Amino acid sequence: MKPILTIAIVFSLLMPAAYADTPAEKPNEVITAAQHEKHIELCTQNLAAIGAAIQTYQKVHNDLPEWLSDLHPKHLADANLLICPADTRDGQPVFTSNTDPKMSVSYGYQFHPKYRTLKNEQRSVYGDAIPLVRCRHHENQGVECLNLSFSYKVYTSSRAWEYTPEDMYGSHAAAISAFEKTLEKHPHDTRFSEIYLQLVRLYVQIENEESANAIIEKFKSTMPFDMANYITISDMLETMGRYEEILEVLKEAEHHDADDRSILRRFARTHKRLGNLEIAKEYERKADPTYELIGKVVPDFSATDLDGNPISLQDYRGKVVLLDFWAVWCAPCIAEMPNLKKVYNTYKDQGFDIIGISLDTDETKLRDYLKDNDIPWRQVFSTEEYPNPIAVQYRIRAIPAPWLIDREGKLITHKAKGAALEKHVAAALKPKPTNK
Repeated sequence: MKPILTIAIVFSLLMPAAYADTPAEKPNEVITAAQHEKHIELCTQNLAAIGAAIQTYQKVHNDLPEWLSDLHPKHLADANLLICPADTRDGQPVFTSNTDPKMSVSYGYQFHPKYRTLKNEQRSVYGDAIPLVRCRHHENQGVECLNLSFSYKVYTSSRAWEYTPEDMYGSHAAAISAFEKTLEKHPHDTRFSEIYLQLVRLYVQIENEESANAIIEKFKSTMPFDMANYITISDMLETMGRYEEILEVLKEAEHHDADDRSILRRFARTHKRLGNLEIAKEYERKADPTYELIGKVVPDFSATDLDGNPISLQDYRGKVVLLDFWAVWCAPCIAEMPNLKKVYNTYKDQGFDIIGISLDTDETKLRDYLKDNDIPWRQVFSTEEYPNPIAVQYRIRAIPAPWLIDREGKLITHKAKGAALEKHVAAALKPKPTNK
C-alpha cells in the first residue's frame, strides 16, 4: 500500500477491503454445470499437489518458497498443475500483485516477499488455518474461493476469509473454540482485538446473545480505550444492532479526535440506521469534504499525459468525462476496469470520455498493464513527483476515486463505480429539455 493513500476496499462489517477480490470473468454459457464441477474437482487436486510440493520444498530449504514457480520442476514436475482449469486469464492470478515473476501461475500465492510480514502477523492471530494459496476463478461456479491453508488443507471460503472463520475452522463451534483459546493466552494483547469482534459475530450467528454480550464486556475491561478500540467496540455493538449505545461510544471517541474520518463515517451510518437521515448527511459530508464539490465546477488541472502531450480538464469541456484516480497496484481499481471499458465502449461516440490519473510509481508496470489490457483513454502519470500533484490538488485520500463530470465541468458524483457509473453517464448524456 502506498504511503499516503488507502485502498478504498470496504474493510468493515459487511465487506472487508484489504482482501476483497476482483469479480470473476463473465460465465461461459457453453460450459455445463458438470464441467464447472469438474473444474472445481481438478482445481482442488491441483491445490493438494501444490501443497505436497511446498512441504517437500520446506523440508529441503527450511522455508516456504518465495513464489510457486520455485516449485517447478524439482518439487512439482508438471507445470500445468499451476494453472486452474477454470482460468480464463491466460495463467494469471486475479490480483496483479500476485503475478509470479517467473512463469504463468493462476493461483494467488499469499506468502510471496511483499506479503510475508503481514501473513506472519495473521498466522500469529488465526494460526495455520489461514490461506497460503488461493484460487478465485470459480465465482461463477458457486465457489467464491478455493484455498490451500498453511496447514495444507484445501477448503472453500468467502472471498474475504477473515470474515467467515467458520470456513477456515470447519464450523462455528470450532472457530469459537479456537478464538476463545487464543484470548485466554493473550487477554490484553491489542493485536488480538479483531478476535473479540469475530467472536461477537459468531455468537450472534448461532443466536447466543448472552455470550456475545459477555465478550463485549470482557473487551471493555481488558483493552485500552484508544481510537482503534472505540471503533472495535462500535463494530461489536453494530453486529448486535445496539445503535443507541454506539452513539455513546462514538461521542466519547469524538472528544479525543473530532476530525477522525472513521468515527465520522460511523456516526453517519449509525444515524442512518436510526432513521436520522439529515444528521447522517451532515456526518457524511464531514467525513468526506469532496461532497461540497458536487454540482460545482471542478477546478482545472494542467499536466502532460503518458505520451508527453499536454492535457487539461478544460480540453474536455462539452463532454461527460470520468476523471479516474487509480493505480495498477490497487486491486479494486483493477476490478473496476472491465466496467470502465464497457461503459467507455458504449458511450464514447456519444460524448463520453475518460482521463486516467495514475498513482503508480512504476511506469513500466503501468505501460504494460495498459497495453496488455487494451486501455484506450489517455493517462496522466507523474514521473518526477510523489504523491501525484493532481491527486493532491483534488484531495484524493483513497482510490479508486472516480469523479464523473458533466458537459459544463460540474461534478456529478465522486463515487461513480459499478452499475451506478453507466446510469450516471447515460443520464448526463441525455439532451436537456428546451423551454418553448
